[in-house]
Parts: sequence; C-alpha cells; structure tokens
Amino acid sequence: MLLQRRAEERESIVRRLQRIAIGSIGVGLVILALKGLAWWVTGSAAFYSDALETLVNVVAAVLTFGAIRYSAMPADANHPYGHGKAEFFAAVIEGVLIVVAALLIVNHSWHVWWHSEPINAVFVGIGLNVLATCGNAAWAALLMSEGRRARSPALMADGRHLLADVVTSLVVILGLILAVRGGALWLDPLLAVAVACYILFSGWKIIRSSVGGLMDEAPAAAIRERIRQLVAEHATGAIEAHDLRTRTAGRFAYLEFHLVVPGDMRVDEAHAICDRIEEALRKEMGNLVVTIHVEPEMKAKQRGVPVL
Repeated sequence: MLLQRRAEERESIVRRLQRIAIGSIGVGLVILALKGLAWWVTGSAAFYSDALETLVNVVAAVLTFGAIRYSAMPADANHPYGHGKAEFFAAVIEGVLIVVAALLIVNHSWHVWWHSEPINAVFVGIGLNVLATCGNAAWAALLMSEGRRARSPALMADGRHLLADVVTSLVVILGLILAVRGGALWLDPLLAVAVACYILFSGWKIIRSSVGGLMDEAPAAAIRERIRQLVAEHATGAIEAHDLRTRTAGRFAYLEFHLVVPGDMRVDEAHAICDRIEEALRKEMGNLVVTIHVEPEMKAKQRGVPVL
C-alpha cells in the first residue's frame, strides 16, 4: 500500500511538471511575439538582444518538456537507475544555447555600432517590453517554486534563465529611456553587449550546475551533514554507520552506506532498523533512494557515524 501511494504521488508530480513544461512553451511564444514586435517597431539592438534571449527560452522550454517526459520513464534493463539524468542534459543544452545567443548579440551589436540608425517608436517598444517582462517574472517565480518542490533540474534551469531575462529586460528598458532622453543613442548597442555578457554568465552557471549532476557531484555540505544526523538519530540498536555516499540524478537523490550492528542481532531486527532509517530520510529528503549494507560489529570504523 505504501509503495503504491508513493508511485501515485510520483505520477502526480510528473503530470504536473509536464503541464508546467507545456505552459512554458505557450508563455515563451507569447513573450517572444511581444519582444520581437518591440524590436521590429524600434530597430533597437538592445531589444534585438532581449528578443533573441527569449527565442532561446522557447527552445529551452521544448527541451525541458522532452527531458521531463523522458526522465519520468521507469527503470529498465538498460537503465536500472532510471532516466533522471535526462534533465541534466537538457539544462546543459540550454546553457550552450545561451552562450550561442550571447555571441549572436555581440555580432549584431557590432554591426549596429558601425551602421547606426535612429530608433523608432521607442516608447511603444518599451510598453511591449514591459508587458513581456511582467509575464516573464510571474512565470519565472512559478518555475522556481515548482522546480524546488519537485527537485527538477530542468525546471530550475528554465526558471533561473527566465529570471535572468527579467533582469536584462529591466536594464534594457531603463537604459533606452536614458539614451533617448539624453540623446545618447550610441548606448543602444552597448546595452546589447551588456545583456550578452550577463546572459553569458547565466549560461555558464547553468552548465556548471548541470555538469555537476552528470558527474554525480555530492549535494551541499549542509545536506550531507543533515543526512548523517538523521542516520545517527534513527539507527537505535546499531553501532555505527560509515562510508556514506550520495549523488543526484534528476529529481532523485541516491544514498548508500554501511550499517554496523551487533554480531548476534537477528536479520529481522537489523532490517527493522534499516526501515526506520529509510523512512526518516525519505520523510525529510523527499525523492531519496537509500541502499544500506548491514555489517557485523567487527567491521566498525572509528571514522564512522556513531549511533546516538
């Protein structure tokens, strides 16, 4: 019954993530239309940079939807640990697309710098961009919230990218207002380059985080310490735990360690301790897969986690 309930909860989370991913595609297309129109009516290099970043957002939303669907597939003979790392691949590709977009923005800004033309209908373009930015901010907040709750790297990467888009849009809007008011239209291509540098940094952070997941990087030190505390608090009857190892794969975290018990302890007693530890860990850590190797007391190590 417990396993069935957990399976149903996982299926519910996956369905919700898929709906959000589809929503991201729709929202991205609307935002792209608004920002593309802002660039078309003004001819501004800064608005071009903003629209190009939003195009990357749409492509990233499609990748996120595909990654979430694929990662939800159950484990099979060729993938006994599941397909969770697909989300990391999607996030890496998104980071690479951001880098490519930044290079295209720099190239366009260089062209505008040497072949500058007057900016048209500036405040119409700004109004369209403000509307798009408000939509992006609301959707980014939703993605970040749902990504943290579901422990989805793809949604988190998408949310962080949208948040960066909001910041750059605000800079572009304020910069263009100052440029038009002061007659310094040469600020337009410079604003575009500034946007390119900012999203380049954002892309690097996404790539760095995702590569860490692909390389089985351990969770943060605070999380590892909390795991050690939970094991120590709920392993009553055992002697110690040692060789704790953790890694992440998509929405799931994996933990394995050795549990040392008295040599005369019965198998069912040792199994009950393992169940108690697993239940405590899953209750607090969410999507956690635990593997415990039980050992006799002669295998104890002084550097292990003593049971409280």
